[in-house]
Amino acid sequence: MNPDSPPENGAKIQRSTPIARRFRGFLPVVVDVETGGFNAETDALLEIAAVPILMDDEGRVYPGETVSAHVKPFPGANLDPSALAFTGIDPHHPLRIAEEEGPALKKIFEPVRNILKGSGCTRAILVGHNPAFDLAFLKAAVARTGIKRNPFHQFSTFDTATLAGLAYGQTVLARAIAAAGIEWDSSRAHSAVYDTEKTAELFCKIVNTWDALQGQ
Repeated sequence: MNPDSPPENGAKIQRSTPIARRFRGFLPVVVDVETGGFNAETDALLEIAAVPILMDDEGRVYPGETVSAHVKPFPGANLDPSALAFTGIDPHHPLRIAEEEGPALKKIFEPVRNILKGSGCTRAILVGHNPAFDLAFLKAAVARTGIKRNPFHQFSTFDTATLAGLAYGQTVLARAIAAAGIEWDSSRAHSAVYDTEKTAELFCKIVNTWDALQGQ
């Protein structure tokens, strides 16, 4: 049995909370990273934000509290000037309050673990817009820091680009957000916090719309 898979014991899942039953024992957590390039092994992780997805008494999902961190480039990390120009991040700005990768990841992981404990879910699943990128940087940082308790599934994700393509015929985040009727401020884009919160809104809108159509 794959250790990253939730248990197939249906009885156990049935005794858990509605959010666990809705996603087969997974807790969706929206994550976005901003980086110093495209290579997770060599390029710096500069920002990370996460928003857990919760469920109300009516069975509708909604974004939980955002947690985020500015991250110091790891020793020897590559910083591609074109990537920095795209994100607008100055890793060496004197007013940029950043943490080493280890404390930054622990800041993200701790609230996720706390929600997992109370949710009946067995593992968090990363939700992102083209999430392979975010998951790769997350896993590379975990490997560098030696963190043993990564709450996220090692390879499974929910992709809002795919979901938005199905729901709205749009795969670019800004266009999908607009198609979903969600407010979008392009001047705030490419911030990990803003992109994560907007992706969380998009994910919840798609899930709730689908559940309503299915009469759930």
